[in-house]
Amino acid sequence: MNKFDVLIVEDELRIAELHSQFIHQHPRFKPVGIASTQAEARRMIRVLKPDLILLDNFLPDGLGIEVMRDLLAEKQAPDVIFITAASDIETVREAVRCGAFDYLLKPIGYDRLQDTLQRYLRYRSSINASDNVSQRHVDEMFNLQARELTYRNLPKGIDELTLEKVKEAFMSGDTFHTAESLGELIGISKTTARRYLEHCAALTYLHAEVVHGKVGRPERIYRKAG
Repeated sequence: MNKFDVLIVEDELRIAELHSQFIHQHPRFKPVGIASTQAEARRMIRVLKPDLILLDNFLPDGLGIEVMRDLLAEKQAPDVIFITAASDIETVREAVRCGAFDYLLKPIGYDRLQDTLQRYLRYRSSINASDNVSQRHVDEMFNLQARELTYRNLPKGIDELTLEKVKEAFMSGDTFHTAESLGELIGISKTTARRYLEHCAALTYLHAEVVHGKVGRPERIYRKAG
């Protein structure tokens, strides 16, 4: 069974190595190199011709999104999973315009990346299935590039990018948060944090419980559901 070659573009070596180790564990993907700058990324793309790139946006000599813009002009350009701390909507729009397969916010959640890789495999299998496609076939391919179903039809006051940050805050199994601690961690107000926590609890992604603090005041804490 063929493996897909993956180039990792990340200027923080420790994070790049973690990405590489994670990719290496997957039987269908093979890390073929690590680039820490725009210049290295361009050279390694030319030489290695990877199938897929994990592309960080903030690099020492420029933005990863600029590499994506250049790839648009190439006929056999690799696919891109865009990884960045940038949560502004314009960066998201630009990544979509440039054809990113997915957009992951830092700090990256590896269960989220695992989901992306699995969808990518189904996507590649689908586009390689035949030369002529039906409307149903096209719909399936586009659906594979879509986010998880839980992100569709989000209620008012809940946006996808902030929800992703909230979920990433609970990636470690023993992590728990109050509305106050979560708000401080991801930079939102206590009220907003509580709204997202209650949304996740309603979806059974989180479990909420009431504990008594040091001065006896009851406090609502949230953990990832078992």
